[in-house]
Amino acid sequence: MRYRAGMKLVTAAEKLFRRQDYGTRPPIEGVAIVPLKRFHDDGGSMTELARFGSGRPEGLDAFALAQLNYCVIEPGVLKAFHVHRRQTDVWFVPPEDRVLLVLVDVREGSPTERVVMRLVLGDGDSILVRIPPGVAHGCKNSGAAPARVVYMTDVRFSPEPDATDEGRLPWDLVGAEVWEPAKD
Repeated sequence: MRYRAGMKLVTAAEKLFRRQDYGTRPPIEGVAIVPLKRFHDDGGSMTELARFGSGRPEGLDAFALAQLNYCVIEPGVLKAFHVHRRQTDVWFVPPEDRVLLVLVDVREGSPTERVVMRLVLGDGDSILVRIPPGVAHGCKNSGAAPARVVYMTDVRFSPEPDATDEGRLPWDLVGAEVWEPAKD
């Protein structure tokens, strides 16, 4: 028997059938993804993280750098969710590492309120991601080695309880499955 496109599936499969969506997902308002230039030679590579014009990184309108940070996330570790009321973050993960970044718009009244974005950072790509205030964010190192994150902020960090701009939300805010690889 020959099977061809457009054929009918068994009833149980027909009810569960859905088309894979390869289109772009709607972005969260204020989130920016900036492709970076990576230059290679026979000795390695160099990536331009930001060019500054008038003290502000090009491609990240209205962002004024106040602090530059570096963190290391051990393999399999999940760090989520945290949210800032004033601070904007700009994240970079080196292309040799692989980090799943999950963003959730928790700004009341935002046109993209409750929208979730999943982005794989690193994994051969060089990009910056701007995360505006009110967008909860967390990450998971999905690689086999420690992953590095370089990030810029427009507010200086303070560990003092009355001064910190960092708040926490539950890791499973939008469901535990958001941290698992897509099964499609």
